Amino acid sequence: MRALVTGGSGFIGSEVVKLLIERGDAEVSIFQRSGLPRKLEPYADKIRCYRGSVGNYSHVLNAVQQSRPDILFHMSAMLSVPSEADHSTSIQTNAVGTFYVLEAARLFNVKKTIFASTLATFGLDIQEPVIGDASVQRPTLIYGATKVFGELLGHFYRRKFDMDVRGLRYPSVVGPGVTNPGIVQYTSWVIEESAKGNPFSIWLKPETRQPIVYYKDAALGTIQLSEAPREAIQTVYYLIDGAKPTPSAQQIADAVRKRLPSADIRFKVDETLQATIDQFLRPIDDSRAREEWGWNPKYGLDGMVDDFIAECRRAAETD
Repeated sequence: MRALVTGGSGFIGSEVVKLLIERGDAEVSIFQRSGLPRKLEPYADKIRCYRGSVGNYSHVLNAVQQSRPDILFHMSAMLSVPSEADHSTSIQTNAVGTFYVLEAARLFNVKKTIFASTLATFGLDIQEPVIGDASVQRPTLIYGATKVFGELLGHFYRRKFDMDVRGLRYPSVVGPGVTNPGIVQYTSWVIEESAKGNPFSIWLKPETRQPIVYYKDAALGTIQLSEAPREAIQTVYYLIDGAKPTPSAQQIADAVRKRLPSADIRFKVDETLQATIDQFLRPIDDSRAREEWGWNPKYGLDGMVDDFIAECRRAAETD
């Protein structure tokens, strides 16, 4: 099997690349602006790299034409905060770039395309107490809007050209190395900063419960979705959640302190941020992913924190 991963050096994309290689049955190519990231250097002899932008049609066509993938993982995107700061580039990258990727997949007969979407496709006006795959998508952020466009474009290519397009809507993804700012990034930073011996203040209330998934589970779910038989895919775009029940900010902090007793974790609530997140914070229902293709996260809270700290220590040893 030949696989092409756009955004293959990214947070989830690089983990997808690692899993594909470690399974041993895929020729893997990656497409991104930069060269091979440090975490993929041990696999350098097993990866073909194509440098370019998904917002440039020629770059996308060249990568797909040369790699000739059987499956294309479209993981490349401009995330929420930079998208708000530069909406025109976000539209070119996330919306137009997704069109370029799907069109290239059509022209070069790619068998399957996996699209990385997000919980941010759901807006602030959801009436029901739980967000499900059929909940109304009416985002106010440009990032969410471009991802809704990508999902709908995938539906068009499925209907018009009988292409196999499917995708995941990730919640907040927890893991080491998160640099993009965001309201819910405390879920990663409280573990990483504590592992580094730094104090950390959580800016939301202790009882706040933000749906999360560990980055290794996010990558595993991506691979599992790609392997599901086409006849099993009824919903097409799926919410996934980590192990339930969703841990509160207090429970995450307590899990870190249990492993790192000297961790200096405090709560310093920003009422403005709390009011913002309270508008859209809901538990999510990922039952369709569980029922249609067997989604089942590997990492609960304890396993996630254990593995996260271990990854931080391994990274420190190689610096």
